[in-house]
Amino acid sequence: MPLVDWFLRHSVTMWLLLQSFVLMTFCFHSATTFPKGCYHAEESGYKTFRCSNAQLTEVPKDIPNDTNKLYLDFNQIAFLPIDAFRNLPVLLELDLSHNAIVRIESGAFRGLSEHLHSLDLSSNKLVSVNKDVFSNLKAKVNLSSNPWLCDCRLQELIRTVDLVAGSSGSILCDSSAKEEHVGKPFLQVVTDMDFCSVYKKTTDIAMLVTMFGWFAMVISYLVYYVRQNQEDARRHLEYLKSLPSKQRKSEESSTISTVV
Repeated sequence: MPLVDWFLRHSVTMWLLLQSFVLMTFCFHSATTFPKGCYHAEESGYKTFRCSNAQLTEVPKDIPNDTNKLYLDFNQIAFLPIDAFRNLPVLLELDLSHNAIVRIESGAFRGLSEHLHSLDLSSNKLVSVNKDVFSNLKAKVNLSSNPWLCDCRLQELIRTVDLVAGSSGSILCDSSAKEEHVGKPFLQVVTDMDFCSVYKKTTDIAMLVTMFGWFAMVISYLVYYVRQNQEDARRHLEYLKSLPSKQRKSEESSTISTVV
């Protein structure tokens, strides 16, 4: 009996120690996986990963791949690289608002085209973005409150994306080729002016000017070449006149045939 009591007491102790070890391992793993200020939870039936106001400077690497809603708003993220969200096959909502994003590489949202239905890029520092960044993306996109350069590139981008309802009025021209456009909603400006048409005309004029420049250079070279040959021929004829008559006649005929 003493042996049985000893075994039971130690078994309970070992079991408690094992439970404590498993709990500590789980907590340590969670702490090292998620950046400070981030947490994973289930909200209204959706698996949500929140990193709002967590002082992040880049997209976290270890986001759970079963995440449905991802909040990275109010951070200092400045750049979205290729495949930034490639391991999130069931992501429905992505909030990147109120960051410092200035550049997005084509392919940054690759892998999200099938399920993503909401993408918030408002209140960042986007000036110009290639339309290919949003290629095949079906999500509603919020591009408001960015310092946009109003040009053909932005016009093509707006035609490509599906904007969040009511957000277009806050896509303002922070800079433009025409000073009168600054501060106005882009969609208001583009109703009176086709930026891509103006860009094409400007490009055509530049090409014509370049072609004319090359043509003028070729003509100038030909004129110089002809005049130089005429000058050389004149000098040679003057030289021939100074020679004795027999030698002069033979060299004159040679010179004439050369000039012809």
